Amino acid sequence: MTANSLHFAAAVRDLCEASRHLGLDPPTFRSPPAGGTHRTIRRRTPGGATVAIQIRGRPWGAVVADMIEGIIVANHLQGMRADTVRDDLWRVMEDVVTLSMAA
Repeated sequence: MTANSLHFAAAVRDLCEASRHLGLDPPTFRSPPAGGTHRTIRRRTPGGATVAIQIRGRPWGAVVADMIEGIIVANHLQGMRADTVRDDLWRVMEDVVTLSMAA
């Protein structure tokens, strides 16, 4: 299944809520990114970030992966903390991605 704007909006809501529960500052998400890339990140002051993701024509799992990595990068996470957060965010999205891949 390819991603669409409704899936994207719902995923943003769920991932941002989960990020806040993990003590993180969720970035702002938008689509599409400039320059024909799949994902970009723009830092804002003070301390925020905007993650732009290409959703049109891409597999939903790839879009979710870019969203999760955007949260990791925006929060400057590394090492075990990044791995733990990444796993937690994938658990939030696991059922959604599994259902969409079966469709």
